[in-house]
Amino acid sequence: MRFFEKIRSAREYVVFYIGLALLASVSLLWSIFALPMNIIFPIKFRKLIGRWVISMGFRLYLRTLSALGACHFDISALDTLSDELPMVIAPNHPSLLDAIMILSRMPRLACIMKAELVDNPFFGAGARLACYIRNDALRHMLHLAVEELRGGSHLLLFPEGTRSHPLPIGTIRGSIALIAKQAHVPIQTILITADSPFLGKGWPFFRKPAMPIHYRIEIGRRFDPPTDVRRTIVELETYFHSALTGNPLPPNVASAAADELE
Repeated sequence: MRFFEKIRSAREYVVFYIGLALLASVSLLWSIFALPMNIIFPIKFRKLIGRWVISMGFRLYLRTLSALGACHFDISALDTLSDELPMVIAPNHPSLLDAIMILSRMPRLACIMKAELVDNPFFGAGARLACYIRNDALRHMLHLAVEELRGGSHLLLFPEGTRSHPLPIGTIRGSIALIAKQAHVPIQTILITADSPFLGKGWPFFRKPAMPIHYRIEIGRRFDPPTDVRRTIVELETYFHSALTGNPLPPNVASAAADELE
């Protein structure tokens, strides 16, 4: 029995490092191609081709992980959103794979990214080609996000601004409600669940998880375009906590983040 357990463990290590190497190599290769395209092509074409390639590339990557037996992805529910009118896509954020899963199914998606990822040699040129938005200058970020929505794009914005901590949902930031209010678009919540804490907050990047990991994405409640930013933040945080745990969030806890806006 121990022999077979060691064989299984060794196979999982091989699959794990193949998955990491594949993501890094494909991302770097696309960045090499994307770099000159950022200079040569007009912004409308860059945005179209950049987002489509990222979406198709991530879809192929997830299929490869499934074929290797590393993960199982139940994320087809996202397909129902692809052709809808502009909205803010607001998921909880349990792991680093969340954006990859969502982008793989929504090729029209604009994305707000951490500035260090936009500057990263593996992802930066591709992110710039897709006209993804840096999060380091708040006013400029808000302006670009609103312009994307008014231009017909969906916008991916993790309402916590980082991976969920503590689980199941951390503090909701006010920027999501401000953007939706200024663009006058709804906020569509997305519920992501997994049976492993792999690549969650505090998980070492090179630590192998038990496999396979099962991921599931469900379409959550859609909130009307906000009129009251503070109230929307409270409602979002309360909803996420209730939907992910089955228990309501105490009002004094739900209002804590919103109080920061006052």
